[in-house]
Amino acid sequence: MNKDTKNYGYLCMAFKSTGMKDIRLIIFDFDGTLGDTRRNIVLTLQETMRQAGLPVRDESACAATIGLTLEDGFSTLFPDLSAEAVAACAASYRIIFEKNRKRMAPQAFPGVRETLSELHKRGIRMSIASSRSSRSLHELMEEMGLEGYIDYFVGAHDVTHPKPDPEPVLKTLKSLDVRPENALVVGDMPVDILMGSNAGTHTCGVTYGNATRAQLSAAGADVLINDIAELPGLL
Repeated sequence: MNKDTKNYGYLCMAFKSTGMKDIRLIIFDFDGTLGDTRRNIVLTLQETMRQAGLPVRDESACAATIGLTLEDGFSTLFPDLSAEAVAACAASYRIIFEKNRKRMAPQAFPGVRETLSELHKRGIRMSIASSRSSRSLHELMEEMGLEGYIDYFVGAHDVTHPKPDPEPVLKTLKSLDVRPENALVVGDMPVDILMGSNAGTHTCGVTYGNATRAQLSAAGADVLINDIAELPGLL
């Protein structure tokens, strides 16, 4: 048994011992957790930079901003940009992403459909808290045939304070009448884990997305999984 397997088994036991049988709601991130959108996002960011006459950042730098709002992402990549320039970049990104989506439609990660179906059968409610727009979330989930599993969507423009602030989770909990201790946030980036922790929920990091195992652990994830199909077994 390797070190990762040992750690995984330990985390599973710890996870179950802290009330996981009482989970009534799972709040998913979208990009890098349900949808495999990294290629689309990175290429769209880079094309936006070219059109704006900005230095083109590499894939690693672009992927590190996934989970942030577009405005926060561009501000992170280019700290000296004015607010007006950041807003212009975000607007251009949205137009380019729509064009790119038509020729390279994002796909759900393997096992997502089956996992959501199993959770639904168990009566566990599911929602999404994402830094992309609600319209985009609805469209992408519908294209993937997964929208019917989701009870509630929170997008970038539905909150005043985005991830890692707890507002997206707190808004969801209030709307669905669920207590924090009965909710689990699942995401692939540190901002997802911090968002859940800040709201008082349990947290699960997925290692197949855009952040490393070490980054998710450092953010304080209660448990880490390598495959979304492992999720039902934790509950």
